[in-house]
Amino acid sequence: MQSDLNKKLKQLLKPGAGLLLPGAGNALAARIIESVGFPAVYMTGAGLANSYLGAPDMGLTTVTEMAAHIATIREAVDIPIVADGDTGFGNELNMQRTIRLYERSGASAIQIEDQVFPKKCGHFEGKEVIPKDEAVRKIKAAVDAREDSNFLIIARTDARAVEGMDKALERARAYQEAGADVLFVEAPQNIEEMKRICRDVPGNHICNIVFGGKTPMLPREELGAMGFSGILYANAALQAAMLAMKNILVHLKDTGSLAGAEKDVLSFADRQVFVDYDKYKAVENKFR
Repeated sequence: MQSDLNKKLKQLLKPGAGLLLPGAGNALAARIIESVGFPAVYMTGAGLANSYLGAPDMGLTTVTEMAAHIATIREAVDIPIVADGDTGFGNELNMQRTIRLYERSGASAIQIEDQVFPKKCGHFEGKEVIPKDEAVRKIKAAVDAREDSNFLIIARTDARAVEGMDKALERARAYQEAGADVLFVEAPQNIEEMKRICRDVPGNHICNIVFGGKTPMLPREELGAMGFSGILYANAALQAAMLAMKNILVHLKDTGSLAGAEKDVLSFADRQVFVDYDKYKAVENKFR
């Protein structure tokens, strides 16, 4: 089954496809994403740090924590998982261990980046990148470690903020030559920069649309026309959920009940649908 999911994702991520990849920081979010009809899900490292640790995206999660969450998402959904791999959590040796862990945990692709460890959110200030040659070695190590050739290596560069767009595109070309299947130039700051990515480095590219971030929020059709294979909305669901939680809790604190806010709360019955209660109840009944 996992091999089939890997092949499916590879077929979906084609230049110009503009595949929407919503982010999930946990299995519940992934189930909701699948239930809405998205054909793949992105396990967001930032969302995981926020929801699991209550901390910012500053390299605080570990490789085993990430792999454990991939496994819980794999158990919960039947669609391909693109998983955030941060910097690979170290050098080439660490990178190879990360690839093996992610594959065994049920990911169909890993996104790795060229930041200095510990990394930061791609839309934070103060990022640093490792030398290009070092990043190339790590990508080669990642390609060498995978067992299934359909498991995708997504190479992200954060060099736009540090060295400028020309250097970022130079790195993208080098990562492609090193064997990366998909490229990811993080945080372009205007439409012309976004157009340059797919035009100047032909191949598979994804972009990251962050509400409140540095990259213009263009519609899917326009991004697909530029040539992007995939479009990350890594933390849209999380940001919406955080706002909803804050609003309902403020209402509860101010009024002492949920009266007047019933429309803002998912019903008990609908909540059970999202966690597949009927399936678990059927298993329980089978053995009674």
